[in-house]
Order: sequence, then C-alpha cells, then structure tokens
Amino acid sequence: MNKRLLSVLGFALVISAIASLVLYRLIVTKLAANAKPAMTQVVVATHNLEVGSMIKDLDVKIVDWNGPVPKGAVSNPADTVGRGVVETVYEGEPLLDSRLAAKGAGAGLAAMIPPGMRAVTIRVNDVTGVSGFVRPGMRVDVLIEGNPPGATSNTLGTLSKTLLQNMEVLSAGQDIQKDSEGKPVNVPVVNLLVTPEQAETLSLASNETRIQLVLRNPLDTQPVKTPGTAVSNLFTGMSGLPENKTPAAKPVVKRPVAQTKPVTAAAPPEAPKVVIPLTVEVITGTSRAETKFKPEEGKQ
Repeated sequence: MNKRLLSVLGFALVISAIASLVLYRLIVTKLAANAKPAMTQVVVATHNLEVGSMIKDLDVKIVDWNGPVPKGAVSNPADTVGRGVVETVYEGEPLLDSRLAAKGAGAGLAAMIPPGMRAVTIRVNDVTGVSGFVRPGMRVDVLIEGNPPGATSNTLGTLSKTLLQNMEVLSAGQDIQKDSEGKPVNVPVVNLLVTPEQAETLSLASNETRIQLVLRNPLDTQPVKTPGTAVSNLFTGMSGLPENKTPAAKPVVKRPVAQTKPVTAAAPPEAPKVVIPLTVEVITGTSRAETKFKPEEGKQ
C-alpha cells in the first residue's frame, strides 16, 4: 500500500481520536453542571439551642445549603432573632419556623404553649410523680381516687377512675428541658398541656380528689376505655363500676272523678188562674137585666 495513503489514514485516526476526546469531555462537563443542585441559603444554629431559650444574633448564621431544603426552613436571620425555642435545635441544623415561638411571644414555658391550649400545674410527690420519672416531653394518664357524692360510695368504698389520657408534660418543677438520659428528678409540681375544658376538670379534680399520674409510652397515643374500680371489687373479684341507671318512671294512677248530676233550675211557680165570671145582658123592651154565669172548672 502506498506510504502516503497510510500516512493520511493515520493522521485522520489521530484527529478523530482527539476530537472524540474533546467532545467526551464537553459532554461530561455539561452533564455534571446540570446535575449539580442549586445552592440555597438557609439559617442554621451555631450551637445547640435548648427549649425555652431566646435566639440572639450569635446563635444563628446563614450558610449555603446544597441539599433539599426542609419545609419551613428560615432563610433570613432577622426572622429568628428574639424568638423563643419550643423544640431543641442542634448545631448546624436548619431553623424551622415550627420549632420557634411566634414573634413577640418571648421565651420560656409560656412560649411553648400552642394557641388554644393551656398549662395546668399539679402538685406531685414521689408516688404521684412516678418516682421522679415524669419529665418534660413525656406522656401521662391522670387517675383520680375519691368518694363521689351519692349512696353508691357507701357500699363500694373509694372509687378509682382514669380521668384524662395521653397528656403531655411541659415541665417538671422549673425544668422545661427534655432529658435524653431519662434520669429521675423529684419535683414538687409538674405542668401538663391541656385544653381549656380539661383545665377546668383537672383543677376541680386536684382540689376534690387524690390524683395519680401514670407514665405511658410516647408512641402509644390510642385512648383506652377503662371501667374504673372500687375498694369493694378488691374483695369480691368484680370489676368496673355500677352503671347509673335512671329509675323507671312510676305509672300515673288516674283517680276516678265523681260525676255530679247536672243541677236543673227549678221551674218558676205557676201564676194562679183568675176565673172571670161570664155576664149576659138581656134587654126586653125598655127593661134591661144582667145574668152572671160562673164557668166550669177546667174550661174558659
């Protein structure tokens, strides 16, 4: 084969290889640029922010976030300064609007109460507070014990009933921080998150009955219908409380009504009959005579 032809073929192969390599690099660079996610600026915590603390300028900073932005993430540091923390935020974690109290709500326990809810304080001891294991963020049931008014308490003794279920503990004493280690701490009072109606019920129960808190698993949120129990059930083996049955209405007995004869008005006395005598005048010539006849009885 002609050497000149071989040289041309070899040169063409080199040029095609170089062109293919350049084209490959351009395609790879273009795909990499398109695959790179757009950078987004978000506000993150410079250190761990505990529940109840108020955010200051040095507590947050703005960074470039190259991953999916969490829903509700704050992008302006000015929107976080001066707001209270209602859920723990860890260092480097984006600040979410749902984890911060509303502007002007301040910090502390009051900022942790959602709109429409209330915080109710309950006095506890070692037994009532489950030996100090009732800590902020945990869930409890509220049991009451006492003698309700009425005749039922005289026969059954002290009654026990579950009053409220799945109540969130806001604070234990003055501590509003959640304890990840679960260490028991004896406190004199705890604050529960309740509705206004539950607050009324719980306030009355704390003054009129004995209260017992029952610790439950935070993942177990389903309410359970309990029958309650009484002291007499401990000895009889029975369970539950008697139902308050409404007494049957007594039949209405209709008494016979004495019938009275209608009173008829007495007929007025008949007027005495007046007998008028019959007079016959007879004239004969110049003489005149009258003759009177008495009519017979029964005729006129």
